[in-house]
Amino acid sequence: MTCRLHEDTETPSAHLAVPDDVQDAIRTLIRWAGDDPQREGLADTPARVARAWKEYCSGYDEVPALHLSRTFEEVGGYEELVLLKDIPFQSHCEHHMAPITGKASIAYLPNRRVVGISKLARVLHAFARQLQIQERLTAEVAECIWEHLQPQGVAVVIEAQHGCMTGRGVLTPGVRMVTSRLLGCFLEDDRSRKEVMSLMGY
Repeated sequence: MTCRLHEDTETPSAHLAVPDDVQDAIRTLIRWAGDDPQREGLADTPARVARAWKEYCSGYDEVPALHLSRTFEEVGGYEELVLLKDIPFQSHCEHHMAPITGKASIAYLPNRRVVGISKLARVLHAFARQLQIQERLTAEVAECIWEHLQPQGVAVVIEAQHGCMTGRGVLTPGVRMVTSRLLGCFLEDDRSRKEVMSLMGY
């Protein structure tokens, strides 16, 4: 049996044509880092890296709000909290283009309308698949839901590790950064805020 390592999996970008100038830029980076971009193991790396980054940044091709365009009003009188907890995600920081890996909890208090729960995760991923900072990612997700669902309140908490801390610089693995954005009743009402944060585990 032959074992072939590091092959591209079949993704939407797997057969994407990569412009020469993009591949040249990656070859320049490899050369500057101290290796030979022409050696066998690196010969196809520029195209692979380019396609990978097109996938990492696929959020630029999405309009996150479109995931919230279909809502449901027949909810049997349900007017309580909706919470999607511990959604895993990956992003890349705009400062070092290093991975941001973590989880998000997204909650809202409906105002007559609800949305399919998978759509909350899709909104998160659409923003995460852009070059980001965690603070902005948290705010963008919360404000998108607030604007387009018009609920009574929105709460978003993101907890993540940053490759720019774990793999370079201060070299401190295991540190998690927590950010939150609260809007509406979760910001204004102490009881509502405590309830949603408790259910999220904070």
